[in-house]
Amino acid sequence: MDEDEARERIASTAEDLYYRKGFSAVGMDEIRSSAGVSLRRLYALFPSKDAVITEVLARRHREWESGLSERVAATGDDARSRLLAVFDYLDGWFRDPAFRGCAFINAFGELGGTQSHVAEIVQDHKASFQRYMAGLVRAAGGSELLAAQLSILAEGAQSTAAIGNDPSAAQHARRAAEVLISHATANSESA
Repeated sequence: MDEDEARERIASTAEDLYYRKGFSAVGMDEIRSSAGVSLRRLYALFPSKDAVITEVLARRHREWESGLSERVAATGDDARSRLLAVFDYLDGWFRDPAFRGCAFINAFGELGGTQSHVAEIVQDHKASFQRYMAGLVRAAGGSELLAAQLSILAEGAQSTAAIGNDPSAAQHARRAAEVLISHATANSESA
């Protein structure tokens, strides 16, 4: 196994283990064992658990952005539909049997108070999502306030779905988003 393959195997294994068991519960030895690499190889590629966590969160960020943007793009050019597609994406994710909540919220809850680097990564990820929503809202002719409201709905749905084991949180958030979007659209047309 070459270096790239080993790196991918370690990162993929760690991502799965962290997501299922939690960041604090999984040690380097479990990652090594599950990935089928030597401890020496693991530490040569990832010199610390923090390096593994950083890589896992970077992977999650790319997966999130890719999945979300693909879902939004698949709806076509209608700006309102693109905004609501965010909640449709969440609905599909929440219904995945492997869903265990947002990896970033999980990481922040476990490590954010003691590892400022992890807190920064999570904050950057969440800010990226807010910028993405703001772009969708601008394209729909909406305000910064609407973008913030829709972002909060999406974030709240993630927490509700995970903590309450309730995948319908995305549908509830989508209906609330429809009301907010309609209200914002009506106000902008009457202005």
